[in-house]
Amino acid sequence: MENVQISLEFTPNPNTLKFVVSTRFMERGAANFLSINEAQGKSPLAESLFKVPGVSAVMIGPNFITITKAVDGDWDVVAEQVPQTIEKHLQSSSPVFSPDFNPAGPSTISSNPEDQEIEKKIREILDNEIRPAVAMDGGDITFGKYENGVVYLSLQGACSSCPSSTATLKIGVETRIKELIPEVKEVVQYS
Repeated sequence: MENVQISLEFTPNPNTLKFVVSTRFMERGAANFLSINEAQGKSPLAESLFKVPGVSAVMIGPNFITITKAVDGDWDVVAEQVPQTIEKHLQSSSPVFSPDFNPAGPSTISSNPEDQEIEKKIREILDNEIRPAVAMDGGDITFGKYENGVVYLSLQGACSSCPSSTATLKIGVETRIKELIPEVKEVVQYS
Protein backbone atom coordinates (compact mmCIF):
# COMPACT_ATOMS: atom_id res chain seq x y z
CA MET A 1 0.00 0.00 0.00
CA GLU A 2 1.19 3.52 -0.79
CA ASN A 3 2.10 5.94 1.96
CA VAL A 4 -0.88 6.86 4.05
CA GLN A 5 -1.34 10.51 5.00
CA ILE A 6 -2.94 11.10 8.39
CA SER A 7 -3.83 14.52 9.73
CA LEU A 8 -5.15 15.44 13.14
CA GLU A 9 -8.21 17.64 13.62
CA PHE A 10 -9.74 18.92 16.81
CA THR A 11 -13.47 18.45 17.39
CA PRO A 12 -15.97 20.43 19.48
CA ASN A 13 -15.74 17.60 22.02
CA PRO A 14 -12.65 18.17 24.20
CA ASN A 15 -12.30 14.41 24.80
CA THR A 16 -12.29 13.45 21.12
CA LEU A 17 -9.82 13.86 18.25
CA LYS A 18 -10.45 13.21 14.56
CA PHE A 19 -7.76 11.56 12.44
CA VAL A 20 -8.35 12.17 8.73
CA VAL A 21 -6.82 9.44 6.57
CA SER A 22 -5.91 9.62 2.87
CA THR A 23 -7.72 6.37 2.14
CA ARG A 24 -11.39 5.38 2.24
CA PHE A 25 -12.65 2.78 4.69
CA MET A 26 -16.26 2.79 3.39
CA GLU A 27 -18.51 4.84 1.14
CA ARG A 28 -20.80 6.26 3.82
CA GLY A 29 -21.84 5.79 7.40
CA ALA A 30 -19.68 4.89 10.35
CA ALA A 31 -18.88 2.03 12.68
CA ASN A 32 -18.87 2.97 16.35
CA PHE A 33 -17.14 0.88 19.02
CA LEU A 34 -17.32 1.76 22.71
CA SER A 35 -14.99 -1.01 23.89
CA ILE A 36 -12.49 -3.55 22.61
CA ASN A 37 -15.12 -6.23 23.26
CA GLU A 38 -17.50 -4.49 20.82
CA ALA A 39 -14.74 -4.33 18.20
CA GLN A 40 -13.69 -7.99 18.49
CA GLY A 41 -14.60 -9.97 15.42
CA LYS A 42 -15.87 -6.83 13.67
CA SER A 43 -12.89 -4.55 13.09
CA PRO A 44 -9.25 -5.61 13.43
CA LEU A 45 -8.26 -1.94 13.06
CA ALA A 46 -10.51 -0.83 15.93
CA GLU A 47 -9.15 -3.69 18.06
CA SER A 48 -5.60 -2.41 17.44
CA LEU A 49 -6.59 1.15 18.30
CA PHE A 50 -8.07 0.07 21.64
CA LYS A 51 -4.61 -1.22 22.58
CA VAL A 52 -3.30 2.35 22.54
CA PRO A 53 -3.22 3.53 26.18
CA GLY A 54 -6.01 5.98 26.93
CA VAL A 55 -8.36 5.09 24.04
CA SER A 56 -11.93 4.59 25.29
CA ALA A 57 -13.96 4.72 22.03
CA VAL A 58 -13.29 4.36 18.30
CA MET A 59 -15.49 5.44 15.43
CA ILE A 60 -14.44 4.64 11.87
CA GLY A 61 -16.00 6.91 9.24
CA PRO A 62 -15.60 6.99 5.46
CA ASN A 63 -12.11 8.54 5.53
CA PHE A 64 -11.52 9.34 9.18
CA ILE A 65 -11.23 7.78 12.61
CA THR A 66 -12.53 9.51 15.70
CA ILE A 67 -10.83 8.61 18.97
CA THR A 68 -12.32 9.39 22.37
CA LYS A 69 -9.87 9.25 25.22
CA ALA A 70 -10.47 7.92 28.70
CA VAL A 71 -10.72 10.46 31.52
CA ASP A 72 -7.22 9.52 32.68
CA GLY A 73 -5.87 9.23 29.12
CA ASP A 74 -2.94 11.29 27.89
CA TRP A 75 -3.51 13.19 24.62
CA ASP A 76 0.22 13.19 23.88
CA VAL A 77 0.30 9.39 23.92
CA VAL A 78 -2.94 9.07 21.93
CA ALA A 79 -1.93 11.68 19.32
CA GLU A 80 1.43 9.96 18.79
CA GLN A 81 0.40 6.30 18.84
CA VAL A 82 -2.95 6.39 16.99
CA PRO A 83 -1.49 7.50 13.62
CA GLN A 84 1.30 4.94 13.99
CA THR A 85 -1.26 2.21 14.70
CA ILE A 86 -3.44 3.21 11.72
CA GLU A 87 -0.47 3.33 9.35
CA LYS A 88 0.95 0.01 10.56
CA HIS A 89 -2.46 -1.67 10.22
CA LEU A 90 -3.10 -0.35 6.71
CA GLN A 91 0.40 -1.31 5.53
CA SER A 92 -0.11 -4.84 6.85
CA SER A 93 -2.97 -5.37 4.37
CA SER A 94 -5.18 -6.56 7.23
CA PRO A 95 -8.84 -5.67 6.66
CA VAL A 96 -10.34 -2.66 8.39
CA PHE A 97 -13.53 -4.66 8.94
CA SER A 98 -14.13 -8.40 9.21
CA PRO A 99 -15.73 -9.79 6.02
CA ASP A 100 -18.98 -10.70 7.77
CA PHE A 101 -19.40 -7.32 9.53
CA ASN A 102 -21.66 -4.68 7.99
CA PRO A 103 -20.53 -1.26 9.26
CA ALA A 104 -23.83 0.27 8.15
CA GLY A 105 -25.61 -1.93 10.69
CA PRO A 106 -29.11 -3.33 10.41
CA SER A 107 -31.75 -1.24 8.73
CA THR A 108 -35.12 -1.08 10.44
CA ILE A 109 -38.12 -0.28 8.28
CA SER A 110 -41.61 0.40 9.55
CA SER A 111 -44.38 -1.99 8.59
CA ASN A 112 -46.73 0.99 8.11
CA PRO A 113 -46.58 2.17 4.43
CA GLU A 114 -47.15 5.83 5.43
CA ASP A 115 -44.31 5.66 7.93
CA GLN A 116 -42.06 3.98 5.34
CA GLU A 117 -42.34 7.04 3.11
CA ILE A 118 -41.56 9.36 6.04
CA GLU A 119 -38.61 7.17 7.06
CA LYS A 120 -37.28 7.34 3.51
CA LYS A 121 -37.42 11.16 3.61
CA ILE A 122 -35.75 11.24 7.05
CA ARG A 123 -32.93 8.98 5.86
CA GLU A 124 -32.41 11.15 2.76
CA ILE A 125 -32.12 14.30 4.88
CA LEU A 126 -29.73 12.54 7.27
CA ASP A 127 -27.56 11.09 4.49
CA ASN A 128 -27.48 14.15 2.25
CA GLU A 129 -27.38 17.05 4.71
CA ILE A 130 -26.92 16.19 8.36
CA ARG A 131 -24.46 13.29 8.44
CA PRO A 132 -21.88 15.02 6.20
CA ALA A 133 -22.02 18.12 8.42
CA VAL A 134 -21.68 16.09 11.62
CA ALA A 135 -18.84 14.03 10.08
CA MET A 136 -16.85 17.24 9.67
CA ASP A 137 -16.72 17.37 13.48
CA GLY A 138 -15.76 13.69 13.78
CA GLY A 139 -19.22 12.37 14.57
CA ASP A 140 -22.13 10.54 13.04
CA ILE A 141 -25.89 10.33 13.50
CA THR A 142 -27.71 7.09 12.79
CA PHE A 143 -31.40 6.52 12.30
CA GLY A 144 -33.11 4.29 14.84
CA LYS A 145 -36.81 4.44 14.03
CA TYR A 146 -39.77 6.69 13.36
CA GLU A 147 -42.83 6.16 15.54
CA ASN A 148 -45.88 8.33 16.32
CA GLY A 149 -44.26 11.52 15.00
CA VAL A 150 -41.00 10.93 16.90
CA VAL A 151 -37.66 10.33 15.18
CA TYR A 152 -35.14 8.31 17.22
CA LEU A 153 -31.50 9.01 16.38
CA SER A 154 -28.20 7.93 17.87
CA LEU A 155 -25.25 10.31 18.15
CA GLN A 156 -21.85 8.66 17.71
CA GLY A 157 -18.16 9.46 17.70
CA ALA A 158 -17.31 13.00 18.77
CA CYS A 159 -21.04 13.75 19.09
CA SER A 160 -21.85 11.04 21.63
CA SER A 161 -20.31 12.76 24.63
CA CYS A 162 -19.98 16.31 23.33
CA PRO A 163 -21.24 19.07 25.64
CA SER A 164 -23.17 20.62 22.73
CA SER A 165 -24.76 17.37 21.48
CA THR A 166 -28.21 18.21 22.87
CA ALA A 167 -28.15 21.57 21.11
CA THR A 168 -27.00 19.91 17.88
CA LEU A 169 -29.82 17.40 18.08
CA LYS A 170 -32.61 19.77 19.11
CA ILE A 171 -31.69 23.05 17.44
CA GLY A 172 -29.95 21.77 14.33
CA VAL A 173 -31.27 18.33 13.45
CA GLU A 174 -34.81 18.56 14.83
CA THR A 175 -35.41 21.99 13.31
CA ARG A 176 -34.24 20.87 9.86
CA ILE A 177 -36.21 17.62 9.82
CA LYS A 178 -39.41 19.28 11.09
CA GLU A 179 -39.00 22.02 8.48
CA LEU A 180 -38.97 19.46 5.65
CA ILE A 181 -41.30 16.82 7.11
CA PRO A 182 -44.33 18.30 8.92
CA GLU A 183 -45.37 14.88 10.28
CA VAL A 184 -42.31 14.90 12.56
CA LYS A 185 -43.13 16.32 15.99
CA GLU A 186 -39.89 15.62 17.85
CA VAL A 187 -36.38 14.22 17.47
CA VAL A 188 -34.91 12.34 20.44
CA GLN A 189 -31.69 10.51 21.14
CA TYR A 190 -31.64 6.77 21.78
CA SER A 191 -28.74 4.55 22.78
